[in-house]
Amino acid sequence: MGCAIFLAGDGPLRRVSAEEAAGYQGPGFVWLHVDRLEDSDLPSLTGQGDIPDVAANALVATETRPRCDRIDDGALLNLRGLSDDPHDDGDRLVSIRLWVRKGRVNSVTRQPLAATGRVIGELEAGKITDPGDLVAAFARAISTELDPEVADLGDRLDDCESALEERQVYQMRSTIAQVRAAAIGYRRFVAPDRDALLTLAALDFAWLAEDDRLHIREAADRFARMAEELEAVRERAALLHEQLSDMRTEQVDQRSLYISIVAFIFLPLTFITGLLGMNVEGIPYAHRPWAFWGVVAFCVVVGVIVLGWFAGRHWLRR
Repeated sequence: MGCAIFLAGDGPLRRVSAEEAAGYQGPGFVWLHVDRLEDSDLPSLTGQGDIPDVAANALVATETRPRCDRIDDGALLNLRGLSDDPHDDGDRLVSIRLWVRKGRVNSVTRQPLAATGRVIGELEAGKITDPGDLVAAFARAISTELDPEVADLGDRLDDCESALEERQVYQMRSTIAQVRAAAIGYRRFVAPDRDALLTLAALDFAWLAEDDRLHIREAADRFARMAEELEAVRERAALLHEQLSDMRTEQVDQRSLYISIVAFIFLPLTFITGLLGMNVEGIPYAHRPWAFWGVVAFCVVVGVIVLGWFAGRHWLRR
């Protein structure tokens, strides 16, 4: 979409030019949105007289965290939401920066935000008529789209817990690691999203109606619940990882025990065969036809005795 200027709340949603937007004084509001910030878009953002320098710098900042600051009668709001590209290998939560005041909204995303399409749909349906409605719509859309992603992390851990068997230890390690990494990444921004929205809802702005505050608080509550769920997912993933480590240690100990048992069984047999295999004179029964099978039978008896001794001490049980 690039850079677009919308006029809403004054008839059907329509795109307008920068000159028309600058001179607009009607009952609606102007929304200037940059979907992919490039150097060519900077003058349209920083060159407007009603944007303070601190707000302009925040809009074009490279790295941001969710926050809400009051500047005179405007609010500088940063939120993080799901990227519009599900195959993006970078951070799944991309930033949207909004400078909101009466009659005007400037917003910037360096990467497309998934919630933008839903908000534009509400604008086209006439559900958004003022800047407060727009902010509440973004808060609602971001939290609503992120909620299933967080719930999916918990479901994946439930599947891992249900399928926790020794033969699946190595396959599950990567799944649990991915879930834990995703939970940590989401948790990093979900809690600040909640704090930013609660701060905005507490500010006394004429352009922020009471129903907008209710929607913003509702989105903040959803973010709070997601933050708690992500914390639980992270702790459960850590416990599952510890359990998998214990199971792997058990497997190694069990296999080491079996190897030791086999070695212990063959230790006396090796001594017997080595003793009788010496190339010296005087080995008993060396020329008897039954000597070989006698030695074999003796070795079998010794092996059975040693194996029975291990079984009697319950060392063969898992």
